[in-house]
Amino acid sequence: MDDVRDAYGRWAEEYAEMFASMEATHELDRKLVSQWAGGITGRIIDAGCGPGQWTDFLRGLGCDVEGVDLVPRFVDIARSRFPAVSYRVGELDDLGVPDRSVAGILSWYSIIHTDPDNVPRILDEFARCLCDGGGLVLGMCEGPQVEPFDHRVTTAYFWSVEEMSQRLVESGFQVEATETRSDEKRPHAAIVARRRRVEP
Repeated sequence: MDDVRDAYGRWAEEYAEMFASMEATHELDRKLVSQWAGGITGRIIDAGCGPGQWTDFLRGLGCDVEGVDLVPRFVDIARSRFPAVSYRVGELDDLGVPDRSVAGILSWYSIIHTDPDNVPRILDEFARCLCDGGGLVLGMCEGPQVEPFDHRVTTAYFWSVEEMSQRLVESGFQVEATETRSDEKRPHAAIVARRRRVEP
């Protein structure tokens, strides 16, 4: 992920100017995340928080939330723009929290640049961090199959809802809902999942 870190580091200020406000998000996405957060009791990690707008949005809903991002410059910008929220640098495949210690993870377009072979490792980490029954919302670029595409920052990947759902199941999640939308530049999908409870 060094290439992703470096690419976003170079583009961080411009990206933040374009996207670091909730006005730049779709109202249906705000509704989805709000409804999901309303069912979470406990700490939430915004994994791949970028310039921090979704983390602050969750804080505004009364959530106990922390933003984690690969890009140090994004963390600096998030801290500056949203000083009431906690942000830190971290890797998606090593979130730096104890096992089963968080109640929810928001992963909003944070794995679109990850090589598909490495996605299961990140999903496994999400499952490790979540308590039994903990919730996950994952936003992504939707396509008929897993394939790369040219992204303004660096190579990204389309995923079908079916394929990503299967990867989630393999990592210990139960998929509860999916949404797709094609009224924008790239087809969008979101998956709501829950970490399966482990029987004693």
